[in-house]
Amino acid sequence: MTACRNRHREVSKIVTEGFAPLAVIVAARNEADRVGETVAALRSALPRAAVWVADDASTDGTAEVAMAAGAQVVSRGRPHGKGANVGAAAEAALSAEPAPAVVLLCDGDLGGSAAALAPLVEAVERGECDLAVAAFSRRLGGGFGLALGFARWAIRRRCGLETAAPISGQRALRVEALRATLPFARGYGMEVGMTIDAVRAGHRLRELELDLSHRATGRSLAGFAHRARQLLDFARVYVARRETHRPPPFDRGSGGQSISDSSGGSGSREGGRNLS
Repeated sequence: MTACRNRHREVSKIVTEGFAPLAVIVAARNEADRVGETVAALRSALPRAAVWVADDASTDGTAEVAMAAGAQVVSRGRPHGKGANVGAAAEAALSAEPAPAVVLLCDGDLGGSAAALAPLVEAVERGECDLAVAAFSRRLGGGFGLALGFARWAIRRRCGLETAAPISGQRALRVEALRATLPFARGYGMEVGMTIDAVRAGHRLRELELDLSHRATGRSLAGFAHRARQLLDFARVYVARRETHRPPPFDRGSGGQSISDSSGGSGSREGGRNLS
């Protein structure tokens, strides 16, 4: 635990000194019990960041808790889905002064583990990639893998890229990569569409394995209903991004994708499950 805290302090120093403005956008719907801790962790790990919360018409006081924790809140009167709501917050963040050079996206249920996202920002600001995606180091909840497997397949078919964490909402992007992916795909298709659009635009993606925790959905009726909605949105993204010809496999020599742990070790990943 001490080593982990030291690592967070080192990364925090790196991303605080000498870099361009940073914005963080937290996606939230009815996360009043966790969003305050999430925002506090982000502000501690990334003290120079402007923190925005994209509140999708929560009914439990999420917006008020987020503002009390120091975040700026973008909220509308009725639910619009994750993609539309985070997109609205992204437009607000991009219009602010000073304009961010890097934007970190994350989910509101990370709680204190949100502090572990700093390496994503570090990877982008060091020029290691244009889009850094967090892969959870521990499996938390989940179903039988149908939605996740479809997301991997859809990304591979549409842009040739193999991914370990195709639907992770924890992502840091250069502002150019962000603009290339706006407007986001609707609902839960946001991350799948973002990956496809970014890779097609020539941006480099890297996945980093991080120690994160979140509110996991299990093998319950509510969990299966949630994953069914995800699968429907993933299918919409796949259909919307169809091309006349299937793209060739992604050329790893011209950017490619790698996955590494938060200690900085990196290795090429062949296939969808072998994490180095």
